[in-house]
Amino acid sequence: MLRLECLFCRKKFPLDVFNPFCPLCREPMVVAYPPRTRTMALERELSLEKYRDFLPLASVNKKISLGEGNTPLVPLYRVMKNHNLPLVLAKNETMNPTHSFKDRGTAVAVQKAVSLGVKKIGTVSTGNMAASTAAYGARAELKTIIFFKKGSSLEKILSTGIHGAALFQVKGDYGELFRKSFEIGRKEGIYFMNSVDPMRIEGYKVTAYEIFIGLERRPPRFVFVPVSSAGHLVGLIRGFQDLKDEGFIHQMPFFVGIQAKGCSPLSRAFSEGRNRFRRVFKTQTIAHAISNPDPPAGNLALKLIREAGGLLMDVTDREILAAQRELAELEGILADPASATTLAALVKLSRDRKLLRGEVVLVVTGSGLKAMEALKKHNIYPKLLKL
Repeated sequence: MLRLECLFCRKKFPLDVFNPFCPLCREPMVVAYPPRTRTMALERELSLEKYRDFLPLASVNKKISLGEGNTPLVPLYRVMKNHNLPLVLAKNETMNPTHSFKDRGTAVAVQKAVSLGVKKIGTVSTGNMAASTAAYGARAELKTIIFFKKGSSLEKILSTGIHGAALFQVKGDYGELFRKSFEIGRKEGIYFMNSVDPMRIEGYKVTAYEIFIGLERRPPRFVFVPVSSAGHLVGLIRGFQDLKDEGFIHQMPFFVGIQAKGCSPLSRAFSEGRNRFRRVFKTQTIAHAISNPDPPAGNLALKLIREAGGLLMDVTDREILAAQRELAELEGILADPASATTLAALVKLSRDRKLLRGEVVLVVTGSGLKAMEALKKHNIYPKLLKL
């Protein structure tokens, strides 16, 4: 029987897809694996098949995959030259089926839902996770329910609704809506695969395995990743920890989790030496995808990144917009503002040359095409020439 573990009290509990939180600590739990030898099947086509031994899946149903994963690891030659940097690569997650890293988590969660006979799934989201859950729900013929925060952009609502999901726009506190969804899910039989769902976190581990293979079976020295709910960061750390546990690597990367200065509860807690974050009540940032004032996996991320010897930091909107433009103009990658935080943080840290040695991987989590409002900040008005 699959079990979940709380990394705070170290107690284990049977899997309950309707409640991912420890009943004692109220912190998100992760999948607990018994000791075993795990291998990779790199000859397989689907990413989930290649790394299934590291995932809580007895098998992979190809019929409900959308071809997630296997995203490119792109060297950023002009960025490197522009800032006199060592090897910098972008793990371009915009190449996933719905153009964000969320597909990795959704793919595993939906595989598990189908194997358990679940008929209804849902999520609470302001954008990328909503579209991803709706797309995979459609693929798997599952009834899908999406709770949007009031004020979500029309483009995000449309890109989710086109998949046939039932959409609900909800007023009030987003954090309260997140917690309430699990009560609704248990009552109505809806598996809410929200941001810190254990299966979703398992899917995010696969990015770590792909980076390892892409670097010819070596870990990078640094991994830069945007942080919102913090489930993605937790998944990446656990993915590299898997590789270390199996003896594939001997040293963990230095993880740099980045928040926008206008909404940075975790970077504040880290810089102040606290093990627990304090919710923020006023947020203002162009990076809406990571504007999370009350990240549900925040305390877990603080714990894991301290244990891994990493860093949590923030960058300003000005730095984010400069990085977004640079990625587009120099490298042809249209990243959303949340993803651009990775380059902004790298540029800020590059002032300390002693720190940046070895390969740097920037995880580009989402496409700028899904955050078109931000592009208006660049005042791009092309001159159209007459022929």
